[in-house]
Amino acid sequence: MRSLWALCALLLSATAAHAASVNVLAAGAWARVQHVIDGDTFVTTRGEHVRLLGINAPEIAHDDKPGEPLGEMARVWLKRRLEGRLVELVWDVQRRDGYGRLLAQVFLRDGSWINGELVEQGLAHVYTFEPNHRFAARLLALEETARKARRGIWRTSRFAVVDARRVGRRMIGQYRIVQGTVQRPRRWRFRLGRLVVSIPRKARVWFDGPLRLHEGARVEVRGVIRMGRRGTLYLALHSPWDLRVLGGGR
Repeated sequence: MRSLWALCALLLSATAAHAASVNVLAAGAWARVQHVIDGDTFVTTRGEHVRLLGINAPEIAHDDKPGEPLGEMARVWLKRRLEGRLVELVWDVQRRDGYGRLLAQVFLRDGSWINGELVEQGLAHVYTFEPNHRFAARLLALEETARKARRGIWRTSRFAVVDARRVGRRMIGQYRIVQGTVQRPRRWRFRLGRLVVSIPRKARVWFDGPLRLHEGARVEVRGVIRMGRRGTLYLALHSPWDLRVLGGGR
């Protein structure tokens, strides 16, 4: 991990001298922010849409859908922090998402890390999808600090950590962090209160083999709560970073 951060520092210093020439195909690129769309997306003066990588800010109201708590606050914060400013975009493995947006860790010229600041302020939560996980450990550490301090979204019922026994249908479609006791552990799935937690076949390549969880272990999982064909509530793990063992078990 130290070597990765050393590499990031090297990229920052090496590209600062070339801030005027933006090349989105380079290892890192400089761009000027023209317009902030929401708490985790903006548009550059070159017309590129950039999605802040590794995090997810609350949704703002759009298409007749109400916004989530602090969604507008996150948008305003990012707008004040970035609009009109020169930023560095640092890539991970995958540079674009399915919508064609650039995926980046965003830094200011003074070294400020915008993705991390949003999480630290409680204006976003960690959202990791493989193969982009270079910054996952540091982002999760910042999130843990914000959660303990009950900053921002962590004061709201919408984003509060949920006990697995209290998961309900009202949460279907929501990204939630859930804690509970493992029941009926299998190679790629287990029960957690009212949830079935599983690792989809296409995501198993990112895990170090089948799960080694014991009955009664306390864990924390994160992901979107969905309903299966038989009415069962389930949550899919797409990355090892979506599962944390808290202790216990035989």
